[in-house]
Amino acid sequence: MIQLPEAFREKMKRLLKEEYDSFIDSYELDRVQGLRRNPIKITQEDFERLSPFHLKKIPWVKEGYYYSGQERPGKHPYHEAGLYYIQEPSAMAVVELLDPRPGETILDLCAAPGGKTTHIAGRLKGEGFLVSNEIHPARAKILSQNVERLGVKNGVVTNEDSHSLSQYFPEFFDRIVVDAPCSGEGMFRKDEAARLQWSPDHVNLCAKRQGEILLNAAAMLKPGGVLVYSTCTFSPEENEQVIEEFLLSNDDFSIEDMGERQGLSEGRPEWSKTGLMDLKKTFRIWPHKTEGEGHYLAVLKKADRDSGKIKRTKPEYCKEPQVIKEAEKFFQEILVDPASYLIRKEYILFGDQLYLISPEMIHFKGMKILRPGLHIGTIKKNRLEPSHALALALKKEEIRQWVDLPADGGEIIRYLKGETLSEDGLSKTQLEKKGWVLMNVDGYSIGFAKLAGGILKNHYPKGLRWM
Repeated sequence: MIQLPEAFREKMKRLLKEEYDSFIDSYELDRVQGLRRNPIKITQEDFERLSPFHLKKIPWVKEGYYYSGQERPGKHPYHEAGLYYIQEPSAMAVVELLDPRPGETILDLCAAPGGKTTHIAGRLKGEGFLVSNEIHPARAKILSQNVERLGVKNGVVTNEDSHSLSQYFPEFFDRIVVDAPCSGEGMFRKDEAARLQWSPDHVNLCAKRQGEILLNAAAMLKPGGVLVYSTCTFSPEENEQVIEEFLLSNDDFSIEDMGERQGLSEGRPEWSKTGLMDLKKTFRIWPHKTEGEGHYLAVLKKADRDSGKIKRTKPEYCKEPQVIKEAEKFFQEILVDPASYLIRKEYILFGDQLYLISPEMIHFKGMKILRPGLHIGTIKKNRLEPSHALALALKKEEIRQWVDLPADGGEIIRYLKGETLSEDGLSKTQLEKKGWVLMNVDGYSIGFAKLAGGILKNHYPKGLRWM
């Protein structure tokens, strides 16, 4: 039986009244598991045809599925190929409400480990610009790895606090997600650390920090833009009261009426300080009412107005002719149609690391940045060695040479373990000469190998290899 903090129990009993018993009983139920299809890589039809898991659609998100708790989708080659992202079902509602569109500029302000970022990227379909920020360096690295695994080309990963980031991007974004750090009450069923850390003082500390983050996010939103605030906690102090306080001090914002949503309950105006009735248009997800953990969501709209012309400086693109020459030579050698990479001029060099960045990216001198764009590869002695990120961003149809391994075969496991493979005996291949080969699992890219003398030298990253 889960041991809940006594002060938390008393608080929820006071808030929920007759609902309290049903709420507490939900802690004895098994938590539900979810995964979300990656549209960048795979269509719904192909995913449902290929999936080896027992799936059931999640009602509030287009790409979401429940899966059985006995299954382990994190230990499958499709996971390494970025065909899906494992995510708590309630958390998927955030991007569904954000409703990003291809071509827009989007910010995920508190983005690690990457669930909402990769969801946004899937909705952008490679068009537009996505900045994913995480203040904690170790978590920012995990975020960057997930952006890479899901084949995101038009994303940037930064490692700033919200105030510092707002100095770089004033009124820049069409849409922003603030999945605010919180007391984590909604995660008590699955996270012992959240239960042990909880206290009324911690709740109040979180609420203060959330208000500050929300103000900084508001400064980065374009007039007419949309911001989604979310937490995974039940505390009104961190939910309705944060939104209430923000609206009282920012009269250019209002709560958007998103209508009724299956699985989502109304916000609670009676738990605010002023009884602001518009808070009824925010959302709560309750574990005793829905197959998901606790969550709170509010969609805020910034009033449209003329913000004037904000000067934005472009980055310093790579001008080293030998580097550009090697990149172009590489793309001409490996791609069926290299034009989409050759006509782009937004290359930058980070030491010996070459990136292709989005044309929307601003000058980022002084910004703490982990991933300024799509990592193309490493320049080694005037030659380009392609990155794992590039492999995951490419499709089999784009590449001259490829190998396709079945997910249920031994060869894909050998590849993921870092072993060398022989060209002989591989049934699905398109190999012509020595050089770089895109490795695929059931038609979906998973990494690079290099062919020489009938042997495929493994270039799957050592830090990702299966044991």
